[in-house]
Amino acid sequence: MRLIHYVPFLHSAPPPKPLLIATPVEPGEFPLLLFLHGFLFDNSFYSQLIQQVASHGFIVIAPQLYILTGPDTSDEIRSTAAITNWLPEGLGKFLPPNVKPNFGKLALGGHSRGGKTAFALALKKLNITTNLKFSALIGVDPIDGTEKGKQTPPPVLTYVPHSFDFGGMATMVIGSGLGEESRLPYVLPPCAPKGVNHEDFFNECNKPAWYFVAKDYGHVDMLDDYTMGFKGQLTYYLCKNGDSRKPMRRFVGGVTVAFLKAYLLGDNGDLLAIRDKHVSVPLEFKFANFV
Repeated sequence: MRLIHYVPFLHSAPPPKPLLIATPVEPGEFPLLLFLHGFLFDNSFYSQLIQQVASHGFIVIAPQLYILTGPDTSDEIRSTAAITNWLPEGLGKFLPPNVKPNFGKLALGGHSRGGKTAFALALKKLNITTNLKFSALIGVDPIDGTEKGKQTPPPVLTYVPHSFDFGGMATMVIGSGLGEESRLPYVLPPCAPKGVNHEDFFNECNKPAWYFVAKDYGHVDMLDDYTMGFKGQLTYYLCKNGDSRKPMRRFVGGVTVAFLKAYLLGDNGDLLAIRDKHVSVPLEFKFANFV
C-alpha cells in the first residue's frame, strides 16, 4: 500500500483539512473509508491501521481535523462534511494515476471522539448533510462525553434503544474491554467511561449492526506502535492499556476490512468467519449483532 501525506497550502484547490491518505499499490477502482482521529490525536497515529485496511483494496482518507480544540464537536462535524463534499472534485488529484476512487462505495468511521463525530454526521446533527451518501458506518471505541449526563455537544446518545436512524445503513461498533477502567483509580478518569461508550452506541443502533469488544485491550491500543511527540507520549500513560498495541490494531483492521467487504462489496464471508470464530484472530473478543 502507499501512504500519502498532503499539506493543503501546496495546491490551488486544497481539501478543507490536511489529509493522510493510504491507497492500494495495484491499479484499479476502489471503495473509500473516511476515518476520523480521536481527541487531540494526530492522524499520523493511525498510519499502521489505515495502511492495513488499504492493503486489502480500499482508499483510506484520514483528515487532521484540528490541533487543539474544546469539548464542542460542531466544527469537526462541519469539517468532515466539507471534506466529504470536496472528495469528488479534489481527491483524484492526490492519488496515483492508476488508482481511482469509487464514490458510490463510501464508508465513514472514527475512533473515540472521532467515532462520535462520525455518528453525529451520519445522524445529520446540526442539520448538516453531505453530497455523497455513506454506505457503512464504523465507530472504534466511540465516546460521547465524560459520563452519562455529561455529553459533549452536540450529544449523540439518546438512551433510547435502537433510536439511531441511519436509513438502513450498516453500522459496526468496536469496543475496548479495558476502556472503562481507569489507569490510576481516583486520579485519572477512564478513557471510555461507562454510560457514554461503545456499549451505549451499539444499543442505539438498528439493523444491520455488528458489535465486537476486545476483552483485554484499551482505548488507544489500535494506534501505531510508536506515537511521537508530546501528544504521542501521553497515549502510553493516560489510558489503561493491553500488553501491546499490535494485536488490537490487527483485530480492528481485520474486522474493519471484513465489514467493508460485506457492506461495500457484497462479500460477507470474512465477517461471518470472524463472527463464528472460524478464523484465527489475535485476541479474545465478545460479539453481538442485529442483522
